[in-house]
Amino acid sequence: MARSDTVTAPPGTTPGTTGQQFAGPLSAAVAELCVALQRQVSPRTAAGFGEVLRRLSAPLQVAVAGRIKSGKSTLVNALIGRRVAPTDVGECTRLVTRFQYGTVDRIEIVFTDGRKQVLPFDPGGMIPASLGVDVDRVSHLEAYLTNAVLRDLTVIDTPGLGSLDAASVARTEELLGVRGDELDPVSRSAVAGAEAVLYVVTQGVRADDQQALAAFTAATASREAGPVNAIAVLNKADTIAPESVEGSGGDVWRAAQLLAEKQAHGLRPRVADVIPVMGLLAESAETGGFTSADADSLRALAQLDRATRDTILLSADLFASWECDVPAGTRVRLLEKLDLYGIGCALAAIDAEPEITAGALRRRLLDSSGLDLVRGKLGAVFGSRADGIKAAAALASVTALAHASGDPGERQRVHNAIEVLLAKPEAHQLRLLEALTLVASGAVAMPQDLVDEVLRVGSSPEIAEQLGLPGRPPQELAAHALERAGWWRSFASFGATPAQSRVAHVVHRAYFLVWQQLRGSGGGRRR
Repeated sequence: MARSDTVTAPPGTTPGTTGQQFAGPLSAAVAELCVALQRQVSPRTAAGFGEVLRRLSAPLQVAVAGRIKSGKSTLVNALIGRRVAPTDVGECTRLVTRFQYGTVDRIEIVFTDGRKQVLPFDPGGMIPASLGVDVDRVSHLEAYLTNAVLRDLTVIDTPGLGSLDAASVARTEELLGVRGDELDPVSRSAVAGAEAVLYVVTQGVRADDQQALAAFTAATASREAGPVNAIAVLNKADTIAPESVEGSGGDVWRAAQLLAEKQAHGLRPRVADVIPVMGLLAESAETGGFTSADADSLRALAQLDRATRDTILLSADLFASWECDVPAGTRVRLLEKLDLYGIGCALAAIDAEPEITAGALRRRLLDSSGLDLVRGKLGAVFGSRADGIKAAAALASVTALAHASGDPGERQRVHNAIEVLLAKPEAHQLRLLEALTLVASGAVAMPQDLVDEVLRVGSSPEIAEQLGLPGRPPQELAAHALERAGWWRSFASFGATPAQSRVAHVVHRAYFLVWQQLRGSGGGRRR
């Protein structure tokens, strides 16, 4: 998710934004709107706009959510590339933790009264198991790390949704609120919220996972998650029994892919996709948990006779307890780092290449974990849409702040300024995101084939995928875009309800802009 499209407000533009970096021109335009409005609203609302400005220039905020014991913290560690988030049940797993870039590694405990206390990481580089404070008085943790990946996104680790009590909900809301006491709780919540959600599921998806996802996003700024800013991962994919998934052919990874596709249908339209991943394997391979000593232990296992190897790989219990030349303690450590599937992958790699180095073996394990697929999807869904996602989230916060003020004149001034911004051609992406959310959430009812088309047009950064014509030449794509633009314009004028008509006009405009781009460049990617 490199921020290659990051732009800086040029000198001479609205004061207050010069020198700040934004995800793109839309975010910069919203920032200028906030600066201009700060002079026209009350001090309390202006302070809220100041927080919106701060968040606009910050990296995209991605919350990792899911049920208890779904492996969220393990996945957070893998994404960050460092084993820093506690994975065992304890004080910290009851708290929300924001992992963000800093020039010095440190932890800040943020209390519910706004006080902060600096805390070092433990000798192993992790957040300490005990914070040494009254956890009930803690709002959340801010963890600053020098890891380069956090220059591009802030990763928010959340408590398991299945275990959220009133205190945990309050911590989640407080985490995503304004620092300090300038705003009341309503306003703090209004300017808060993760801008994107990575939702973690396991093979036993419960019927209310969709409701849990909606509840999480409602708690983080009352915005619906949708296919533009939410994806899911099927974690612990290596625990899936391939014989339980029809069409897997006995292959664990194929079984995980098929199950993920099934779950994607169940969780849509709240998520763009479900990606299988083996979080524990990814964490060990990516964070330095897999060492040269582990590689040596795996080579020793590879030297066992075939009958012994086949026997101990039947189950984790047999692997840990069966008598063989490799000490039981060594085998238990390998299980804790790689699980049985990872050990099998490593042994297969050693069989194929007996002289494989520890570094190359680590890379093979990382490839087998599926982490690169998750990162690729993060870049495709979040990275390519970061400008629109951040701008839309900021406008939602601005609107909520104005409504919370209780001043009708202030609300009207903010409303008028937003309408002027949305009338600009470059702001059409925001209109499309709004239409997509309305349709995805069911707020605007449409026939299913039209719902699918709106989701497709609004969810993908690739023009061929938006049009549902992958691999087709630019001329055919352009002709199809123009035809669909005409169809949606007709639908908006004849037969649509007023709500449908508003969406239809937005989709018509989206197709027309695609046609203009294809006609001008013959390209296949929207910029």
